[in-house]
Amino acid sequence: MASPASEEIDRRRETVEDHLLRFLDRDVCRIPGRLREAMEYSLTAGGKRIRPVVLLSAGGAVGGDEEELLPFACAVEYVHTYSLIHDDLPAMDDDDYRRGRPSNHKVFGEATAILAGDALLTEAFRVMGESPLAMKDPRRALAAVAVLARAAGAEGMVGGQQLDLSAEGLRGGRTEKEEIDLRKTSALLSAAARMGGILGFGTGAQVEDLARYGRALGLLFQATDDILDETGSFEEMGKNVVKDRVRGKLTYPGAFGMEAAVARAEALNREALSAVSSFGKEAEGLRGIVHLVAARRS
Repeated sequence: MASPASEEIDRRRETVEDHLLRFLDRDVCRIPGRLREAMEYSLTAGGKRIRPVVLLSAGGAVGGDEEELLPFACAVEYVHTYSLIHDDLPAMDDDDYRRGRPSNHKVFGEATAILAGDALLTEAFRVMGESPLAMKDPRRALAAVAVLARAAGAEGMVGGQQLDLSAEGLRGGRTEKEEIDLRKTSALLSAAARMGGILGFGTGAQVEDLARYGRALGLLFQATDDILDETGSFEEMGKNVVKDRVRGKLTYPGAFGMEAAVARAEALNREALSAVSSFGKEAEGLRGIVHLVAARRS
C-alpha cells in the first residue's frame, strides 16, 4: 500500500502533467507547427517531474495555494526540459537517447532541437510573468523569477555545464566535483524549493531551510545518477550507461570509488531530511521525495 506521502507526490505529479501543455495551448501561444512538435516531444517524454513537485511540495509545506503555484512549477519543468534537450546535443553530452526515446535532435535535427530548448526556456518566464499570482503579488513573483533565472543561468546550470565540459579527461577532486554538481544539478532543485517557500508566503527561515533541502536533494540526485550510470542498464535508465566514464567525466564512482559514492549519497540523504526537520507533517511530501530519489533506478 502506498504511503500518504507517496500518494501526495503522485497527485502533484499528475497535476503538473495535466497542466504542462495548457500554458502553451494554441489559444495562448502561437508556435510554428514543427517547433511546437519538438517542444511537446520532450515535454511529454515522461519523467518523475521531481523539480515541479518539489516546488509544489515546498509551497504546500508553508501553506501556499497550489493552484497559484502551478504556473511556476510548470515553468521550472520547462527550464529543466530545455536543459535536457541542449545537454543531449552533439556539441554537449552527445546522447542519442533520453528516457528510452531518441533525443530531440535525433528526431527533429540539431537546429530545431536548439530552438525548442530556447523556446521552452523563454516561455517559462512568460508563463510566470502572466500568472495570476504575478498580478496579485508582483513582489513575490518577481523574487521567484529572479531565483529561477539565477539557477538557470551562468551562475547555475549553464555555468555547471561549462565546468563539466572543461573537466572532461582531467583528474579532479571532491571540490571540483561538488562545484559542478552544485551548479548543474543542485541549483535548479534548490531554486524550486526556495521558489515554493517564497510563493507560499513562508518565513525567511522557512525559505532558507527549504533551499538547503533542495541543495542537498540536488547533490543526492547527482550522486545517485553517477552510481546508476555505473550499475544501471539502458532499460532502467532510458539512456546509454557507463558513458560518463568513457568520456572521462568527473563522477563519484570513477574518481573516488563506489564505496565512497554510496557513503556520499547516504550522507546527502540525511542532510536533506535534516533541513526540513523543523517542519511537521505538512512536509511529508518533501521527505517522500528524498526517499524516492535515493531509491530510484532510472
